[in-house]
Amino acid sequence: MKSMIRTLSTTLALSALIAASAAAADDADFKPLFNGKDLTGWITPADKALFTVEDGEIVGRTKGDLKKNEFLVVDKPYKDFVLKAKVKLRNGNSGIQVRSKRADDGVVSGPQADVADGYWGLLYEERGRGILEQYDKDKAAKLIKNGDWNDFVVSCKGKHLTIDINGTRVIDREDKEFADDGVIALQVHVGPPMEVRYKDVSIKEID
Repeated sequence: MKSMIRTLSTTLALSALIAASAAAADDADFKPLFNGKDLTGWITPADKALFTVEDGEIVGRTKGDLKKNEFLVVDKPYKDFVLKAKVKLRNGNSGIQVRSKRADDGVVSGPQADVADGYWGLLYEERGRGILEQYDKDKAAKLIKNGDWNDFVVSCKGKHLTIDINGTRVIDREDKEFADDGVIALQVHVGPPMEVRYKDVSIKEID
């Protein structure tokens, strides 16, 4: 019996080690989009005060006087990828744009993983078709750590887009109208004063 227990313990320990090694190898494939110091590699809005870096975090903050939604945009397009980010919403409305288009005036259009109370787990098409799909609101509310960091994973492969929040798949959509590639961006929204924070923003390009 003791021999069986020792064997089981060894097997479980080995399995945990293999899983940890696989996770570490997977993380090694991700490249940071944010260096934790400044906004190198990002295109800022005309009003640079809307996005700043504080304590190693990207901070989106408004005074409630925006005329239109504004965006902090990665300076190159991406095709197929997995994007990771930690998000902390103090109040208001934000979002993570993927496969999107940036116009000369800074307006961004395309799919967005919404970040807002009542809209967690929502896929929205900015300047397009509006709400495309939404996870159950009650279930989404239970997933979210209000006032704390929430893990977002957004994956784009071909015309397939998925969104995971805190380890739960909330969006799984195939859509022929998704662009083949585009920019990644973070949003601050018109309306009352708001604040959102992002950190550990990284990407893994996939074949």
